[in-house]
Amino acid sequence: MRPLDGITVLTLEHAIAAPFCTRQLADLGARVIKVERPCSGDFARAYDERVRGLASHFVWTNRSKESLTLDLKHAEAPAILAKLLAQADVLVQNLAPGAAARLGLSYETLREQHPRLIVCDISGYGSDGPYRDKKAYDLLIQSESGFLSVTGAANAPAKAGCSVADISAAMYAHSQILAALLQRARSGRGCHIDVSMLESMVEWMSYPLYYAFDGAPPPPRAGAAHATIFPYGPFTAGDGKTVMLGLQNEREWQVFCSRVLDLPELASDARFCSNLRRTQARDELRALIDECFALLSSEQLIAKLDAAQIANARMNDMHEVWEHPQLAARGRWCEVDTPAGPIPALLPPGQVDSFTPRMDAVPALGQHTDAILGELGWEQAAIDRLRQEGAI
Repeated sequence: MRPLDGITVLTLEHAIAAPFCTRQLADLGARVIKVERPCSGDFARAYDERVRGLASHFVWTNRSKESLTLDLKHAEAPAILAKLLAQADVLVQNLAPGAAARLGLSYETLREQHPRLIVCDISGYGSDGPYRDKKAYDLLIQSESGFLSVTGAANAPAKAGCSVADISAAMYAHSQILAALLQRARSGRGCHIDVSMLESMVEWMSYPLYYAFDGAPPPPRAGAAHATIFPYGPFTAGDGKTVMLGLQNEREWQVFCSRVLDLPELASDARFCSNLRRTQARDELRALIDECFALLSSEQLIAKLDAAQIANARMNDMHEVWEHPQLAARGRWCEVDTPAGPIPALLPPGQVDSFTPRMDAVPALGQHTDAILGELGWEQAAIDRLRQEGAI
């Protein structure tokens, strides 16, 4: 038995934030019915064709779901949605601002008829306030939240290489829905959840926010290095490969000097005898470190760092992550089916010994339409007519 077995989630979703939230609910056993536009579906289906003709974003965020195509503006769409809502525990949507309300799917409209329904709205800026109607894409929220101001090189801000604003909103929506289900088990009533991408990212930005508290200077952009701790970040070994390392305290600095650099006298050098001084003299210290590291291959350097118990990491590319020995040793990969055949998929983070996560297929567009409508009471002739009319 999985934690969310018996829970039905109806979702009007696209792109990343809502789909990643509901995929995690499906991982836990929920039945997730994804409503998509006829013919085109979730526009993330067309982002690229990197996974045997399928989109990388889509296969990541949509496994274990059922796809129902439905034109929400068709005359019979409200009757279909009403039937779906009658059996749903959770409604998730990240449509354009105001779209759900125009469709009669706001919490205010639904709560009297469906008092146990949990409604989760995911948007860029929230359901009110002066930014409510602004378009909000991941990069824009990275910018508004201050993330870009502290990320990148000194003269060039850089966005994160994955959709961190979408992911942060998805994670908070997911946890809030789980909390709402627990609350409903005690109270018997559903609730409204309003998740903002901006607020989710600003929460993640709390360290630099507090660092810049009360008008203090914010952390400078330092590329892949740490803005306020040194040495902490990327260094080049003699074979040209990049090794990340991080020193957190003075004891580690002394060990680093004696056992990695083979320069024990450097530990007491007045220029570098505290993190503040090392940070202020980072260019001078980096030159000394680079000179020592140039004599070692990346494997030799990592071996010395490991022996000295200095934190370190390889800077892996995507191909190396697919082959990561730690993931393989822990059996973290499985296969899921897709319309293009089976593909590898990472098991959900956090191993639980009481159940196996659901890892079902990524659906083809409209794959479950006939079955779902039949389950709701539509005869096949009526389903065929809806398809001819372009409603499904």
